[in-house]
Amino acid sequence: MFKRIREYISENTGILIRLDDIAENMNWDLMKKSEDLFDKYKIKPVLGVIPNNKDSELLSYPKKNDFWDIVRGWQNKGWKISMHGLTHVYDKDTKRNDYFGHGGRSEFCGHTLDTQVDRIKEGLNIFKKERIVIETFFAPNHTYDKNTFNALKKFGINEVIDGYGLMPYKEMEIKFIPQLFYKVYALPFGIQTTQIHLNYWKDKDFQDFENFIRKNQNNFICYEDALKKINNGIHYRFLNGLTKTILKSKRAILNFKS
Repeated sequence: MFKRIREYISENTGILIRLDDIAENMNWDLMKKSEDLFDKYKIKPVLGVIPNNKDSELLSYPKKNDFWDIVRGWQNKGWKISMHGLTHVYDKDTKRNDYFGHGGRSEFCGHTLDTQVDRIKEGLNIFKKERIVIETFFAPNHTYDKNTFNALKKFGINEVIDGYGLMPYKEMEIKFIPQLFYKVYALPFGIQTTQIHLNYWKDKDFQDFENFIRKNQNNFICYEDALKKINNGIHYRFLNGLTKTILKSKRAILNFKS
C-alpha cells in the first residue's frame, strides 16, 4: 500500500517552469544563461511572450532585432510559447474584482468583451505573421474577468496558466494550470508552475535558481505533461478550493499590513 502511495505522489508531483515578460527588450544576458541551463537539464519551459510590448519599463532593457527568429528557435526546441497579454500596459484598475482576486491594474479585466476580443485578435495576428503557434495564454498581473475567458474561447484558446490548486483543472470550458507562488518553490505534492521575471533578477537570484534546478532536476515537467494531469475529482476540487481560500486570505493580510 505504501508503495502505491509513493508512486501516486511521484506521478502527480511536478514543476512547470514559466517565464514572464519575454519581449524584444529584456535582460538578454540572463535569458541566455537560463536557456543554457534549461538545455543542460533538458527542461522545456513555458515562455510568456508579449507580442507588441509597449511597457515603458521593459522598453528600457536591451533590444534584440532578431527577436522573432529567437522565439521560433525556442518553439522548434519544443518550448511552449504562450501569449502574455498584448502590450503589457495596464489601463484598468480591477479593485480586486478580477476573477482570481489578485487585485491591481490590468490590461484586460474590466474592459468590454469587444475590447478584449480586439486585443487578443491583434496579438494572435502578430504571432501568426511570425509563424508562432499559440494555444495558451496568461494575462499580465494575473488579472482576468469572464470577458477575458470568453474572448479567448472565440479564438479557440482554452488553456490558461494561472489559477489556484494542487492539480490542473477545468472550469468554464478553460483548462487551468495553477500558478501559486511568486518565487520558485517545490511542493511535496501537486502540479504547479513557477513565475519568473528574469528582468528583475540579480546574479545571486540566478545562482539560487541554478541550485534549485539542480536540486529538483527530476521533478520538472513539460507543458503537455501538465495538461494530462487535469483532475476535476471531488477531492481535488476541495483541495483546490482550500488552496484558494488560504492564499487569498494570506494576500489580504499582507495587503492590509502594507
